[in-house]
Amino acid sequence: MDITDVVVIGAGQAGLSSAYFLQRFGLDTVVLDAESRPGGAWRHRSPSLTMDKIHSIFDLPGVHQEGDPDGAAPAREAVPAYYAAYERAVGLDVLRPVRVSAVSRGDDDRLVVAATRRDVPTEWAARAVVNATGTWTRPYWPYYPGGGDFRGRQIHYGSYRGPETFAGQRVVVVGGGASAMHVLSELADVAAGTLWVTRREPVWRDDEFGETARRDAVALVERRVREGLPPQSVVSVTGLGSTPVIRAAREKGVLNRLPMFSRITPDGLTWADGRHERVDAIVWATGFRSALDHLAPLKLREPGGGIKVDGTRAVKEPRLQLVGYGPSASTIGANRAGRTAALNIQRLLEIPATLTA
Repeated sequence: MDITDVVVIGAGQAGLSSAYFLQRFGLDTVVLDAESRPGGAWRHRSPSLTMDKIHSIFDLPGVHQEGDPDGAAPAREAVPAYYAAYERAVGLDVLRPVRVSAVSRGDDDRLVVAATRRDVPTEWAARAVVNATGTWTRPYWPYYPGGGDFRGRQIHYGSYRGPETFAGQRVVVVGGGASAMHVLSELADVAAGTLWVTRREPVWRDDEFGETARRDAVALVERRVREGLPPQSVVSVTGLGSTPVIRAAREKGVLNRLPMFSRITPDGLTWADGRHERVDAIVWATGFRSALDHLAPLKLREPGGGIKVDGTRAVKEPRLQLVGYGPSASTIGANRAGRTAALNIQRLLEIPATLTA
């Protein structure tokens, strides 16, 4: 078993940010990542998601990006390239691919991280752990009656790889977030028809969504995790702003929202009022859930279903910091969460403040 001060699980934005500050604080830090190369979940995005369709890449701490990325570049290439350059620039030696199976309490006031590296079981005993495993590996696919009888194609947004395979089809897109907007705007160019359904009426923002508004939105999500409730997405409280993707979808006339259907039939969808629509495919843009199964041995879940978190600190296990969870699941909060997690660990381990960045 290897001994270290801190283990960071996950090398996406939140994990890299945490590792940067922990390193600056002089802590012996091991960074584990399940991917074979840098880039985190961005490596698995659709090739059609280009840089001009995403909000932006927020600078990771300590390294400023020079110039703007090519708007036509696929995000699945541009973002991983930036992460890889960042790891080199700040001297982070990320161990890949490493799949963590469990985090449990061990001897000598340490947490034990059990994992597999190149098919070899490995363990680390750490004084603290930063969990930054994100959500991409846990797509949320809600149940609706009749789903198993549908004769068409069903995919989750996590498996969406562009509009071409839907050419000439009638497609329903389920979900009210940025992912649904991305799919709708692209399908409009090739599909025979699209339907857009959501559980709730979407909230549109026409005002400038500045720094203050973003921080207020993060605070609302943060309140839920402090109470031990499952986190909401940030967009669920911010609403949908006027992004290039949304403007494109609106101009193409595909933002005609319908309420949620009640049943899936072999050839389409049925609503409670008797309406029926024939469709060839369903795209579930219904979001993701936090990938936290490996934390089950710590027994952190509250009756409400979530993990109670104060800032980034797990209330039931102060040696564990959760980043990329709740408010820090967005690019808005990930960098700040990384610094907060590192500061919490610095205080927990009583590292002299003179070592801080």
